Amino acid sequence: MKEQSDIGLVGLAVMGENLILNMESKGFTVTAYNRSHEKVDRFVNGRASGKNIRGAVSIQDLVDSLVRPRKIMLMVKAGQPVDDFIEQLIPFLENGDIIIDGGNTHFPDSNRRTAYLESKGLLYVGTGVSGGEEGALKGPSIMPGGSKDAWPAVRPIFQAIAAKVADDNGDVVVPCCDWVGDAGAGHFVKMVHNGIEYGDMQLICEAYQLMKTVLHLTSDEIQQVFAQWNDTELNSYLIEITRDIFAFRDEEGEPLVEKILDTAGQKGTGKWTGVAALDLGVPLTLIAEAVFARCISAQKEQRVEAAQHISGPELEFTGDKTAFIEDLRQALLASKIVSYAQGYVLMQEAAKEYDWELNYGGIALMWRGGCIIRSAFLGKIKEAYDDNAELSNLLGAPYFRDTVVGAQSGWRRVMGAAINHGIPVPCLSAALNYFDGFRTARLPANLLQAQRDYFGAHTYERLDQPRGEFFHTNWTGRGGDTASTTYDV
Repeated sequence: MKEQSDIGLVGLAVMGENLILNMESKGFTVTAYNRSHEKVDRFVNGRASGKNIRGAVSIQDLVDSLVRPRKIMLMVKAGQPVDDFIEQLIPFLENGDIIIDGGNTHFPDSNRRTAYLESKGLLYVGTGVSGGEEGALKGPSIMPGGSKDAWPAVRPIFQAIAAKVADDNGDVVVPCCDWVGDAGAGHFVKMVHNGIEYGDMQLICEAYQLMKTVLHLTSDEIQQVFAQWNDTELNSYLIEITRDIFAFRDEEGEPLVEKILDTAGQKGTGKWTGVAALDLGVPLTLIAEAVFARCISAQKEQRVEAAQHISGPELEFTGDKTAFIEDLRQALLASKIVSYAQGYVLMQEAAKEYDWELNYGGIALMWRGGCIIRSAFLGKIKEAYDDNAELSNLLGAPYFRDTVVGAQSGWRRVMGAAINHGIPVPCLSAALNYFDGFRTARLPANLLQAQRDYFGAHTYERLDQPRGEFFHTNWTGRGGDTASTTYDV
C-alpha cells in the first residue's frame, strides 16, 4: 500500500463504501473515515480487507494520510451535516486542498460553499453522483462543478471510476464524467437528472396502470410488454428494471410488485427541480406533476375512503389490445422526449441566470451510462446539440420533432381512453398539453393580460405595436391613467 492515500472519503453508507471499492479497483489508495469509528473498523476488516484501503480514526488522521493537494470526498447527508464536516476539516487543511461533496446537495448550497471555501484558500467540488449502489461500485455517472482549479486533481479519479460508453464512432470509450461548470452547476445538473427521473418513473407507472386497469393484462403479460419495449427506442435502464420487477415472484410464487403498498416516497430533488423552474419561469409541467403524483399517492387513507363514496366511469375496453399497446408505447416515447426537452430548457435558463457555460451535448453523454435515466435516445440529444449548439428546445431538433409529431395520433387515443375510463395520467397529459401549447402560435394569454390590466392596471402589449411597448386601458371609465409597474417573475 502507498505511504499516502490518493483520496479520502467520509461517510460509510451504501454509496460511500461502494465508491471507495470502485476507486481502489481502479488503482487508487483510499482512506475511509466515518463519524462512528466502528463502521470504519467493520469496513476495513470486512469488504475492504486485503485492499489498498486504510481507515482513519480522526479528522487529523484522515488529513495526514493524504497526498497533497489533499482530496476529501464527503458522502454524508445533504444539508447541515455537510457544513459541519467542512468546518471540522478546515483547520487541518492547507491552501489548494480540495473538499468534494458527492451527496444530493441543493445547488444553492454548492454556490455558497464554493465561494466560502475559496475565500479560505481551499477548493470545493460539488458533484452529482448517479447510479445507486450498483453504479457506485461498477461505474456511476458523475457531474462535477465548483472550483475549476480543482478539476485537474480530481479528474483522473472521477473519470477512472465513472461508467464508460462508446463514442459516436463506437470504438473509443468515453467516461460518463466531465466538468460541468462553476459553483453549483454540477449539483444543478444532477438535480435536473433527478427531476427527469421522477418524470420517467411516473410515466412508466401510468403506462402500467393503463395496461392493468383498461386492458386487464396480467403481470406476466405486462412484463412481456416492457421486455418488448426495451428492444425499441424506449430502451433504457428504467424500462429494463421494470421488466425485471414484473418477472419477480415472492415466496408464494406471486408477483411481488402487486403486494407493494401504493404510496411513493421522495427525498426532495424532484421538488427542488420544480421550485427552480418556478423561480426561473420555465414550464416544467411534467416533472412537477410527477412530484404531485407522489404526494397524492401518500394520501392512501383519504383515497381509500374516497373510493367508497365517489364513483367514476365503468367501461370495458372493446378495441384492439395490440394496437392500444403500440399507441401507449408511442405516448410514452413522446412524453419522455417532452420531459427531457423541459429539463434542458431549465438548464439553459439556469446557465443564463448563474453565468454557467454548460455543454448540453456533453451532459447527455454523461447520462448515457451509469445513471438512472440512461436511455437509448440520449445519443440523439448529443447529436442535436452537436448540430446546433444554440438549440433552444429539443422539440425543434428534426429527430425529436418528427418522433413526437409521428406519435401524437396514438398519444391522443391513449389520452382519450384514459379520460373515458377514469384513469389518472397526470404526466402523460401534462406532456401532451405542453406539446400542444408549444406548437400553438396564439394562446389565450391576451385575455389573461386584459383581465390583469382590468383589475390591477398591469398593462399589456399589442399585436399591432412593437414588442416592449406597454399600454393600459381604463376599462370601466372609473379608473385613471396610472398603470402598475411592469415586471416579469
